[in-house]
Amino acid sequence: MFMLERAINGLSPAERLAARRNDIAPLVDDLIDWMRQERAKLSRHNDVAKAMDYMLKRIDAFTRFLDDGRICLSNNAAERAHLFAGSDVGAERWATLCSLIETCKMHDVEPYAYLRHVLQRMVDGYPVNRLDELLPWNWKPPDAVKS
Repeated sequence: MFMLERAINGLSPAERLAARRNDIAPLVDDLIDWMRQERAKLSRHNDVAKAMDYMLKRIDAFTRFLDDGRICLSNNAAERAHLFAGSDVGAERWATLCSLIETCKMHDVEPYAYLRHVLQRMVDGYPVNRLDELLPWNWKPPDAVKS
C-alpha cells in the first residue's frame, strides 16, 4: 500500500482518489478480511488480537483516505513535527496550528492571511459567541467583506 501511495504522491486529490479506489482499496479490503479471519483464531488476551481489535473497531477512520484524495495514508508528517515540538504541550499547540492551516487549504483560504486576520480580531475582542464566523469554512478575507 505504501509503495502504491508513494507512486501517486504529488498528484491532484482527484487523481489520488481514483488510483486509491482502483489499486489500494482492494488491498485494504483483503487486509481487513484477513484480519477478521485471523482475529477469530486468537485469544482476546493476545497482544496481536488487541491490536487487531483496535483497528477493526476504528475501520472507518483507518480507511477514510480511500474516500478523500486529500487525506494522507500515514501521519508521518505530524509525527515528525511532534518530535521537534519540544514537549507534549508544544506538540498539542503545533497540532492545532497544523490543523488550522490544513483546514484553510481545504477551503481555499490562504493560511497566513487567515491567521493574521483572525488572531487580530481575537486580540481586538471579537465576541466569543460569534467565533464560529471565524472558522476557515465561514471566514471571508477583509477585502471580500467590504465589497
